[in-house]
Amino acid sequence: MRIVTARRISQVFFTVVFLWFCVVTSLGDAWWQLRGWPVNWLIELDPLVGLATLLATGSLYAGLLWGLVTVVLTVVLGRFFCGWVCPFGAMHQFLGYLGKKGKTPGERIERNRFNRWQRLKYWILIFLLAPAVADLLSFALRIPLHSPRLFWPAIGIGLAAAAALAAGKVIRRSPRWVLGLAALTAVWTAAGYLIETDRLFFASVQVGLLDPMPLVYRSVNLILMPLVDRTAIGLSVVPRLYSGSWLIAGIFFAALLLNFRQPRFYCRYICPLGALFGVLGRYSLWRIGKQETECRDCLMCDRDCEGACTPSGTIRTHECVLCMNCMSDCRHNQIGYRTVPSAAGEMDTPDITRRQLVLITLTGVAGIPALRLGGYLEGNWNPQLVRPPAALPERQFLERCIKCGQCMRICPTNVIQPAGLEAGLEGLWTPVLNFRIGTSGCQHKCIACGHVCPTAAIRPIDLQERTGQGRFASAGPLRIGTAFIDRGRCLPWAMTTPCIVCQENCPVSPKAIVTRQVFERVQVPGSLIAGTADPLRIELDQPALPAGRFGTGDFYCLIAGQNDAEARQIVGNTANEVTVQADRPWQVPPPAGSRLEILIRLQQPSVKPELCIGCGVCEHECPVRGKRAIRVTAENESRNRRHALLLKT
Repeated sequence: MRIVTARRISQVFFTVVFLWFCVVTSLGDAWWQLRGWPVNWLIELDPLVGLATLLATGSLYAGLLWGLVTVVLTVVLGRFFCGWVCPFGAMHQFLGYLGKKGKTPGERIERNRFNRWQRLKYWILIFLLAPAVADLLSFALRIPLHSPRLFWPAIGIGLAAAAALAAGKVIRRSPRWVLGLAALTAVWTAAGYLIETDRLFFASVQVGLLDPMPLVYRSVNLILMPLVDRTAIGLSVVPRLYSGSWLIAGIFFAALLLNFRQPRFYCRYICPLGALFGVLGRYSLWRIGKQETECRDCLMCDRDCEGACTPSGTIRTHECVLCMNCMSDCRHNQIGYRTVPSAAGEMDTPDITRRQLVLITLTGVAGIPALRLGGYLEGNWNPQLVRPPAALPERQFLERCIKCGQCMRICPTNVIQPAGLEAGLEGLWTPVLNFRIGTSGCQHKCIACGHVCPTAAIRPIDLQERTGQGRFASAGPLRIGTAFIDRGRCLPWAMTTPCIVCQENCPVSPKAIVTRQVFERVQVPGSLIAGTADPLRIELDQPALPAGRFGTGDFYCLIAGQNDAEARQIVGNTANEVTVQADRPWQVPPPAGSRLEILIRLQQPSVKPELCIGCGVCEHECPVRGKRAIRVTAENESRNRRHALLLKT
């Protein structure tokens, strides 16, 4: 079997596995639904996800240890993940193959020439990783302040050693670099004393924006799978909806369509994971290269090169994605995959200067504090930002969430949605709850999102913790927010219209929504004057009522000026006749000429915040369309005590 054929089989296999994982990430007991499948495995193989969360939190979620396997294999084999495993890369390669149909060999060679802008992906990698190291930078700046007995002797020894080496010409550098090192130490020390690092530097994981694994999971889960739902092979009972999906779709399809302009455009210019593999690949034991310096320079090896790594000349090993096309295309057996360097020479480091590295790192580190100047993690937090149950406190949540969309896909009621700007630019595409979308609110006995989250941004919990039972009885159920009634829009409060939908659908026991009963007079055209009457029926002296309107059980009849002034429930009416309930007759029928009043019974709802868990079922079921009359906000959420609504007494 040709090695290119083996690579294609591998790509098809991992792409099918990826699509299968996307399909089975749904609740149910069918064979094609979630039943122990390792749906996060491909994300866990992504070392960039593990590296970013490790830098941001100082810990590594157990599943992300799979990334070490990828790192080890990359050091041994090179960028095998890009060419053999990555499903997003396989999509690019297939579309790039279609794009080169009809091109002459010369045109294909020209499309695969190395472009200096391929270093852009390394800039993107640094920029996206930099926010994750903010806490480490903060720790480093605090060392002079908190550990002076270790810091100053170490600095003194280091400067003395550097000066001695420079004076003895052991290192070939100008002695001025020692002065530069001393100046850097002075700036470091001053920054540690003058800057409140805990309030300036904040770690945040942003690699999920462009990391291919979270990106392709997010795109397939939130774009392609909902489109499949609208076909005859729909996987969901009700087609799923996701707000803001146009932006996700735009990025996804733009990345794919750019392959018709240049093969693997995303992989060459944008992919931060590929950049990380490029850095690791410089240490690989096995590598592509020429076996002899003698070569006919036919450039056939460049014709189908997926990484534009120039195998015909000085090969750029950090750009090689191990597509093996050069080995297959070379008619003279000059290209090999060996443990020795290429005979034509190698370039194993990207073209990035130290100045660029420092500038991009500082820009990335400064970006998150700049975004947080609005104070949305402090007093100016957005109460409309309701996170899924068991989500970590917001700051820790943003240190872990990679925006992969797995929680949104698994949610059985489709209320977990990708955030727009309500979470700020930092929180773009992180999960938020939108109770107006989907089939219901957040189900009180559902814990699926926490068990599918690959980074524990949403903690895996059990039903006892969710419902506040067993060992969690003292803490009570998890609260994700509190419902508030808008009396200006509520039907019983504002429009004298009976409605208890929110109270009926409240899932907690005892109910968090209670009602108070009031009676209001109904305005009818003309006067209601009794004619003949018996204990259960009153005939009016003239037609004045809409036939059948008042027999719903919410309307009552009251005789003005009568000793028996208790209102009777109306069970039916015609234009000139009113019938009341049989078990509540009038002891003395109303005399002719008596004036009748029609009352409506209203059950006006109110929320008991100490019982409300913020599930949003009430908001979803509210019959007031558009802006609901009862809405859930993040007040009183369990994950942040500072958002408590009531003071404990």
